[in-house]
Amino acid sequence: MYRLVEIIITGIASFAATNLDDIIVLTVFFAQVNSSFRPKHIIFGQYLGFIAIIIMSLPGFLGGLVLDKKWIGILGFLPIIIGISKLLNRKADETEVQTVVEEINSSHPGASFMSIFNSVISPQTYKVAAVTFANGGDNIGIYVPLFASSNLTKLGIILSIFMVMIAVWCCIAYQLTRNPVVANILTNRGDAIVPFVLIALGIYILIDSETYLLLTPSK
Repeated sequence: MYRLVEIIITGIASFAATNLDDIIVLTVFFAQVNSSFRPKHIIFGQYLGFIAIIIMSLPGFLGGLVLDKKWIGILGFLPIIIGISKLLNRKADETEVQTVVEEINSSHPGASFMSIFNSVISPQTYKVAAVTFANGGDNIGIYVPLFASSNLTKLGIILSIFMVMIAVWCCIAYQLTRNPVVANILTNRGDAIVPFVLIALGIYILIDSETYLLLTPSK
């Protein structure tokens, strides 16, 4: 039971730490409902883009099946490095989010390859998915070591939590469109917390994978 709670907390923490900026992006999308988007475009697009991020991260899990867990755990340094980088470059992160928001407001779904998807999904849905995926560089850097240190059961639980958290994120973003003051507070305070969550997640991966045993002389 304790192990299950531990996995659930890890899943929620890793999702929240890597997707806090997505709340701002989703809020911008939901603010355009009825003018440019429908809620279904945003929700489905968010799932589509996030699933693409997960697929890009799965090689970490596959590597974990063939490599010793202790060596896989070394990847836990990635979240630590990303967390430290965020601490040292908070201004750059804020500029990056602002750039994404500006691209949402100024871009139009008219790229040449867009027509390939038009028969399957709407341009609005693809636009949300593309922004979600493009904004997921840090996600992949965190999820690869997290998935690599997981067995099939743990991976299934974490992915299930991620799917639920996407819905929660969409609900939060929709509510924030009605209260922009809360959105600003969440952004400012969240940027200060996220680096420490990422560092803690990296330390958890190192400990959970027993990577520290590599430093212990073998008998």
